[in-house]
Amino acid sequence: MADLFQPLRDQRRAAALPLAARMRPRTLDEFSGQPAILAPGKLLRRMIEADRLTSVIFYGPPGTGKTTLAHLIATHTHCHFVELNAVAVGVKEVREVLSAAKARLEDAPPGAPGGGRTVLFLDEIHRFNKAQQDVLLGDVERGQILLIGATTENPFFSVNAALVSRSQIFQFTPLTEGDIRSIILAAAADRERGYGSLPLQLAPEAVEHWARVSDGDARRALTALEIAVLSGGKREGNADGKIVVDLAVAQESIQRKAVVYSAGGDEHYDAASALIKSMRGSDPDAAIYWLARMLHAGEDPRFIARRIAILASEDIGNADPAAIILAAATHSIVEFVGMPEAQISLAQAVTYMACSPKSNAAYAAISEAMEDVEKQRTVPVPRHLRDAHYQGSKELGHTGYKYVHDFPEGYVAQDYLGVDKTYYRPTDRGKEATFQKYLARLQAIREGLAQAPASSQPPQSP
Repeated sequence: MADLFQPLRDQRRAAALPLAARMRPRTLDEFSGQPAILAPGKLLRRMIEADRLTSVIFYGPPGTGKTTLAHLIATHTHCHFVELNAVAVGVKEVREVLSAAKARLEDAPPGAPGGGRTVLFLDEIHRFNKAQQDVLLGDVERGQILLIGATTENPFFSVNAALVSRSQIFQFTPLTEGDIRSIILAAAADRERGYGSLPLQLAPEAVEHWARVSDGDARRALTALEIAVLSGGKREGNADGKIVVDLAVAQESIQRKAVVYSAGGDEHYDAASALIKSMRGSDPDAAIYWLARMLHAGEDPRFIARRIAILASEDIGNADPAAIILAAATHSIVEFVGMPEAQISLAQAVTYMACSPKSNAAYAAISEAMEDVEKQRTVPVPRHLRDAHYQGSKELGHTGYKYVHDFPEGYVAQDYLGVDKTYYRPTDRGKEATFQKYLARLQAIREGLAQAPASSQPPQSP
């Protein structure tokens, strides 16, 4: 007997859903973001539209559409959808789902929508241990279920290798500010699922603030909009009862103050310039402040890591060769750890750079050499330095090279350039002070050997 009250219960459950859940896209065309894998003609889009999807693992930060896309795949392919969270279920529950999926597939009548297949969406799949993941292997391999795993961790490190080898990996990236902006405006205008039927007055600066500080997380942006609307916005002085959401309300709803900062404007370049000049000027306190301001305003931490790496060579160089190693490590950490934890590594790198001895000798050397290469006559490679490892090289005069390890001090005076030119002039700061002394010592050796008779010279290496 039909349940006459079921539609009403479904309607009430739908109304109770958070805004982020209500606004989930209903079609692939409504889906925002991930153009690298979902744009028309891209692999994942082609697989979904052709209904040839195999088991997949979606890997990326929260709020980028992993769960939403799993729902869309099940809808598009007309498959039965089961959603589990790896934190909340064990082997027993997974076996029950797999058993039901097998029965559904075997008992499906010919021509049944989706062929009786089941999509199992397993959120936080990295939280399953090896034994739990192994339970899935057989059914995945036989195609009895279409597994969609979602994880914020790198699956090559956190998911069973056997399961990874049976799945396509698709990496999700944070949504752009434009994506977030479009999602917010769509929710504000949607009369059925969003707030289009309310007297909502949404200030553009509020939308821009959410788009910037939500860190590419659509769920976070929609939650902020929901809080702002449900809290009533600013009704004071509004005789018409409008819900006004301005910048102040937007800040409160996401608990983050707006900083005057535009990713492509003067504030971006001015703050970056202040950060670099503070590190170059050896002021760790100022450098930390500018770092904090940039991060708070939503600056891409990878941009900051790149600037640190450039400064490590341009302004510190060989005065502290460890600076470039730390810069490279910081960039790597920013990539695989992400915010907010990566701010600690960025702070370590910024203070290290600020407190390191400074030298631009390497930068000045390559700049001067590049100018000579571009503007002066090209210097030919001296014959004794040319490749002598092929037959006929001696006939061409590629002889006379002296192998430094055949000589005392591991050094021998010989011409390596062909012209008298000095590009690298190490300072007396940090490690470069050692280089300066070493090069001065070699210069003294060269001058001493130049005065010695030719008969006292060691034999030449071929």
